[in-house]
Amino acid sequence: MSLIVGNKAPVFSLPDQDGKIHALKDYAGKVVLLYFYPKDDTPGCTVEACTIRDSWSKFRKAGVVVLGMSVDTVAKHKKFAEKYALPFTLLADVDKEVVNAYGVWAKKKFMGREYMAIKRWSFLIGPDGKIAKIYEDVKPADHADEVLADVKALV
Repeated sequence: MSLIVGNKAPVFSLPDQDGKIHALKDYAGKVVLLYFYPKDDTPGCTVEACTIRDSWSKFRKAGVVVLGMSVDTVAKHKKFAEKYALPFTLLADVDKEVVNAYGVWAKKKFMGREYMAIKRWSFLIGPDGKIAKIYEDVKPADHADEVLADVKALV
C-alpha cells in the first residue's frame, strides 16, 4: 500500500541515538517532520542533517518535531549525532519495520548494481496524526527551507 496525503501516519516505537524509545503517539498534537535517509555520515545524509541543524531555531520556533530515521544502529546514530552536533532525534529502524510501513525501503541501482536501501523521502505529519505532505526524492541542501515554508501553510 502506498501512502498518500491524508492517510493516518503509520505508528512506530523505536530507539533514538541514546537508546530512548520514541513513539509517534508521543507527538500527538504536534507537527512532525519524519525524514528518512539512507546512511549515517555519508555525504548527502550529512548535508541534509546539517542543514536541518543549521535551521534548528526556525524548526523549534515553528513547533516542529524533527525525527530522522535510517536502518543504522543506535551506536552509529550516536556517533553521527555527536560528530555533527545534531540537536534532533535520530531513530534506529534496524528491523526495517517502519521503512517498510512508509514504503521507503526499495530497490535502487548504482553503477549497474541493484541493492535494497532507503529512499530519501520525508513525511510532514500534522497535529492530527495524518500525513500533510510527502517529499519524494529530497534534495538534501534545500529540504529544511522547503519544509519550513510548508509548515507556515499548515499552522
